[in-house]
Amino acid sequence: MLLQHDPFRDFDRLTQQVFGTVARPSGMPLDAWREGDDFVVELDLPGIDTEKLDIDVERNVLTIRAERLSNVPDAANMVASERSWGVFSRQLILGDALDTEKVDADYTAGVLRLRIPIAEQAKPRKIAISSGDAADGRKERKRISA
Repeated sequence: MLLQHDPFRDFDRLTQQVFGTVARPSGMPLDAWREGDDFVVELDLPGIDTEKLDIDVERNVLTIRAERLSNVPDAANMVASERSWGVFSRQLILGDALDTEKVDADYTAGVLRLRIPIAEQAKPRKIAISSGDAADGRKERKRISA
C-alpha cells in the first residue's frame, strides 16, 4: 500500500529542522542577562578548540562561528552517533546601547562567555533643570534623574 502522506516522515523532517542533524548541527544554546554595567552572553560550545572559534562584530551584529571536528576514524564501524559536529554559527543583533568596541570573550570548560559593556551614552545620568520661580528673581537649578 502506498501512503500519500506519512506523518512520521513529516515529524522527522520537523525534528531535523529544529534540532539539526550530524551534517547540519543545530544552533548554539545561549543565556543572556544584564549584570551591572555589562550585558553578558553565555553559549554552550563543548569540545571546540579555541583555534576553531571565531567572533566578529560588524556594526551592531555579533557573529560567532565554531567548528567541531569528528574524532571518529573514517574506517570505524559507527555504533551510535548522537554528538553534533561540523560548523556552527550564530548571529546576535546588539542594540545601540552596547559598546561593541569593548567586547570581552572568555572560553572556559566548554562555555563561551561574552561581556559587552553598556555604552556611556546609554547609562542613566542627571540633568539640571533651570526654573525662574525663585522668590528673589534668580533662576533656581534642580537636579532630577533621567
